[in-house]
Amino acid sequence: MLEGKIVGRCMQRHGHQEFIRFLNAIEAEVPVGKIVLVLDNYATHKHPKVRAWLQRHPRFVFHYTPASASWLNAVEGFFAKLTKRRLKRGVFRSIVDLQAAINRFLNEINDNPQPFTWTADPDKIIAAIRCGHQVLDSIH
Repeated sequence: MLEGKIVGRCMQRHGHQEFIRFLNAIEAEVPVGKIVLVLDNYATHKHPKVRAWLQRHPRFVFHYTPASASWLNAVEGFFAKLTKRRLKRGVFRSIVDLQAAINRFLNEINDNPQPFTWTADPDKIIAAIRCGHQVLDSIH
């Protein structure tokens, strides 16, 4: 994040084994320092084997976004950019073609990385959250 480099992997499944493999890839590509990951509440991210892995790797810190708050996770913006610039209207004759397109996009981004800059006004975000809570409270 700080340098704008994206660590990405295409995998056939999204289970805890693949997530641990991805964590190991991050560890290999980020040789020093604390690693903070912002994750959604997908069960894979909280699997007992993932928690055990996390205990053995104290430089990793997980933060989970609240339910229905994917917009807090910067990777969602990257996924939107990937979709808009590479996948939307794309024609992929196989999973291999799709993975190749994704990997080319990752390489292009990493050839000229741009650090993520949060541009949203925190006061507006907090106000929107409060408004949402008021609406939800009025329904119940």
